[in-house]
Amino acid sequence: MSYVECLVCKECGQTYEAKALHVCEFCFGPLEVRYDYDAIAANISRESIARGPLSIWRYRDLLPVEGDQYVSLGAGFTPLVRAERLGNALGLSDLWIKNDTLNPTGSFKDRVVSVALSRARELGLKVAACASTGNLANSVAAHAAWANMESYVFIPANLERAKITTTAVYGGKLVAIDGNYDDVNRLCAEIASEEPDWAFVNVNVRTYYGEGSKTLAFEVAEQLGWQAPDHVVVPVASGSQLTKIYKGFGELYRVGLLDKEPKVRISGAQAAGCSPVATAFAAGVDVIRPVKPDTIAKSLAIGNPADGYYALDIVRRTGGSFGSVTDEEILDGIRLLAQTEGIFAETAGGVTIATLAKLAREGVIGKDEKTVAYVTGNGLKTVEAMRGAGPTITIDPSLDSFFQFLNSQRSAK
Repeated sequence: MSYVECLVCKECGQTYEAKALHVCEFCFGPLEVRYDYDAIAANISRESIARGPLSIWRYRDLLPVEGDQYVSLGAGFTPLVRAERLGNALGLSDLWIKNDTLNPTGSFKDRVVSVALSRARELGLKVAACASTGNLANSVAAHAAWANMESYVFIPANLERAKITTTAVYGGKLVAIDGNYDDVNRLCAEIASEEPDWAFVNVNVRTYYGEGSKTLAFEVAEQLGWQAPDHVVVPVASGSQLTKIYKGFGELYRVGLLDKEPKVRISGAQAAGCSPVATAFAAGVDVIRPVKPDTIAKSLAIGNPADGYYALDIVRRTGGSFGSVTDEEILDGIRLLAQTEGIFAETAGGVTIATLAKLAREGVIGKDEKTVAYVTGNGLKTVEAMRGAGPTITIDPSLDSFFQFLNSQRSAK
């Protein structure tokens, strides 16, 4: 059964049937899924969740689906790692990493795509599609292949080579656009209005798609023994993920899975070359001015973030902060995480870790706060960003050559 009551406009409150809609017809505000939380509370428990699959679908009652015929590659229930070595380097005593690099296609997008395409099939939509900066392209192509759905994936032509390859391999239609992500997204919105049988996961079924990100909050709370953290750091592109993590913690309390109302401080992380939300936060204004992205963090390169205003509001209301970091700081963040915790993150993860470090230095994150940093994509997707990474030395295949090198290392200590 489904606990979805309707869709509701976040601006004017107008309600709609739970169809393939994402924008209010009256005020053009974004739509949100509304649930019957009393009914959920009467049927859900920590024990029922523990009996569920080790995937996002253990939280099925809090997701917008009717049946159990999921489009799923097994996304979710990724490790929550106690990051003692990284914490020591940053002066944080209770630091955790939510390692979403281990999802089926290497990013958190598997969560949102699984939910979006599961709901799309229930609505009778036939073709899977998306506008993407890379990770979403990988995930839509993979899930569509598994579900035997036709797919059309649209990307900026200058995307990282690895993300292009790991989308094309699934056999769907991959359409490169000579423009940035905002150009791609605009075109996809136009196509969606002309192709009613297509499920553009981040356009006409975006309302359901975003709900998959709530599982990042659900899992963290469960993995911490059914308690909320004090502080989370979330990478920001469109802003949707941050808003849904906030919503997720609140829902757990509302249906009785958390004993105490969560007071999670939420901070956002952006690359300096595409930081419209962080800029608005620093300036103390509500208007988010679109920018032209110029950063190695292409998966966060959304210059006109659809949910930026809502992310900004949540960060302010929870007492969090926003940080923006340079490309060099992003690379330093990738190296720091890899060399302390053995996790290789893509550039978006470098943004999160570099921002975490900056907020720790500034005292925004308290030393003893239980802090979770969300690392949302695998570093193998953006290896070209790690310029200069390579062999320490190249030697002849002989003991003399090796020990000459080894002795030089020992004498240098």
